[in-house]
Amino acid sequence: MYFIKTPKIIRFFLKSYIWSVDTNNKEIYLTFDDGPTPVITEFVLDTLRKHKAKATFFCIGKNIDNHPELFQRIIDEGHSIGNHTQNHVNGWKTNNKLYIRQVYNCQSVIGKYLTHTTKKQILFRPPYGKIKNSQAKELIELGYKIIMWSVLSGDFDLNITKEQCLSNVLKNTKKGDIVVFHDSKKAYKNVEYTLPVMLKYFSNKGFNFKKL
Repeated sequence: MYFIKTPKIIRFFLKSYIWSVDTNNKEIYLTFDDGPTPVITEFVLDTLRKHKAKATFFCIGKNIDNHPELFQRIIDEGHSIGNHTQNHVNGWKTNNKLYIRQVYNCQSVIGKYLTHTTKKQILFRPPYGKIKNSQAKELIELGYKIIMWSVLSGDFDLNITKEQCLSNVLKNTKKGDIVVFHDSKKAYKNVEYTLPVMLKYFSNKGFNFKKL
């Protein structure tokens, strides 16, 4: 079970996390988790470039190590980079010391490419959206911004159709929303269908797609 639109009650009790962007402008913040992944990340980048859209990629450290040229392309095309741990670990099932080490290891990999990274730029999204309060507190104290979301596309869900995935984002997205997609093999079918239509739909309504 998961929420397409993050309930206000959850956002109220977890105020130290970033769920959306407070803006009066017609802006949407696309995010992509789990890459970089050959084919799917390339498709995403090509599609974003076609629509002059920017996004934020929450990358897994081991995937950066495996596909450095693809990671460099994300950077070169002007998108933001976020930390998604070294091995996509579940914070609820991981002790704090190991979890923080996973974040450090991923940040070390990112740092090989983004040597200018400052605390202001250190974005982190917990895999599965699962993180203990104690883990979050330590990361925030270290200068990380924990980025969650206000709209979950459901692209990872193999039980929904590509049309349902598109409906999830078109019906629920408004200005300032942070929307989650995945540049992973499992999500490819839904992303391939949904992303171009979404970009065209909101662009025609005067929206811009910004990076965090």
